[in-house]
Amino acid sequence: QVQLAESGGGSVQAGGSLRLSCVASGLTISWVCMAWYRQASGKDRERVAFITNTGDTAYGNSVKGRFTISADNAKNILYLQLSDVQPEDSAVYTCVATYGACVSNFGDYAFRGQGTQVTVSS
Repeated sequence: QVQLAESGGGSVQAGGSLRLSCVASGLTISWVCMAWYRQASGKDRERVAFITNTGDTAYGNSVKGRFTISADNAKNILYLQLSDVQPEDSAVYTCVATYGACVSNFGDYAFRGQGTQVTVSS
């Protein structure tokens, strides 16, 4: 049974940093596409970043240059480093995974975590 468990969310002031973790069990993260999505209250869900099974990464325009996605394959953990956070970064961040190519539709990811809340105060 595949499980994705996020942690590391919390409250942070604007300009600060936070690191989110996604511990995967039941699958090998180096074999799959993994991504982070976020959804702020009242807004559409947005793909923040993804990492392919070959280690290629890509970012949404709103976080490019501030957030970094990485994977520790030995520990089977996906990370999202958030830097210079802004109030508009406040959202529930969810880790997802799927076999094969990375896709853009959240609903097409086979495995999804429960999410972790990030709140940025100004």
